[in-house]
Amino acid sequence: MATTPLPVARPAAPERLLLAAPRGYCAGVDRAVQTVERALDLYGAPIYVRKEIVHNKHVVEQLRERGAIFVEEEDEVPEGETVVFSAHGVSPAVHANSSERGLVTIDATCPLVTKVHVEAKKFAEQGYTIVLVGHSGHEEVEGTMGEAPGNMVLVESEADVDRLVVEDPERISYLTQTALSVDETSRIIARLRERFPAITGPRTDDICYATTNRQAAVRQLARECDLVLVIGSSNSSNSQRLVEVARDYGADSYLIDNERQVREDWLDGARTVGITSGASAPEELVRRLVDFFRARGTEDVAELEVIQEDVRFMLPKEIRRELAARA
Repeated sequence: MATTPLPVARPAAPERLLLAAPRGYCAGVDRAVQTVERALDLYGAPIYVRKEIVHNKHVVEQLRERGAIFVEEEDEVPEGETVVFSAHGVSPAVHANSSERGLVTIDATCPLVTKVHVEAKKFAEQGYTIVLVGHSGHEEVEGTMGEAPGNMVLVESEADVDRLVVEDPERISYLTQTALSVDETSRIIARLRERFPAITGPRTDDICYATTNRQAAVRQLARECDLVLVIGSSNSSNSQRLVEVARDYGADSYLIDNERQVREDWLDGARTVGITSGASAPEELVRRLVDFFRARGTEDVAELEVIQEDVRFMLPKEIRRELAARA
């Protein structure tokens, strides 16, 4: 007697995809990636890069295939070779050591990180104790603290503020890492002001426009989605913050490097899936994730635009000078 074959279950597919806007590359990341690409075009391989140029595995691998060599410290770069400093910035000690070793340096530090470095030097010269709000071990924090190591103390939470002891409570200032949770940082700064009423800060917010905008978009996205997938690498601070914001505003959320990391159990009951990407993740990865869901049968794909961005940064002066000389 013939048996009827059981139907093959189709993989889960959400009814709708909602893409956050803005998402992905910020102006500082775009500038940094272009810097390495232009350096390879102008000087040829190899071009050395201290640390990851930006915190994204896909980007780093693509540049490595073109001839970029990523090193942890400038001491690993052969004398006389060209080295690019990452978007996260470096301390004065790194600049000095690179000069002593005769390295040709190209500084791809994000201009918004440079702004924080300038503020750190200014406050230090005025004799302030500087409270830096940030994450221990992050390259941006290491570079910023290197501007005034004798004047700076790091705090990561309100509890750290409660334990903080400073030499002169009347001479205290604060700065922040550029890629932090806007909500959490606001609470930490409010606690600093409670404990140290005389504290002063930068004239404008240190958290960069892209971090602020992407978190605002995710707050709105989370209200309309069952699940929010954030494309970004695990060492990307701004990507990790997007996951936290989505969860804080009521959606399940996970960080993925690419579409291959989507787990089936995440999709159970998820009718609307939101997609965003960290400031160092290229749009190509978003397209691949959308195609992944389209292949499963999702047809409704829309964009949720919260804020428009039009920020652009010029390439580093070393690259601009060389391009002009060859024109």
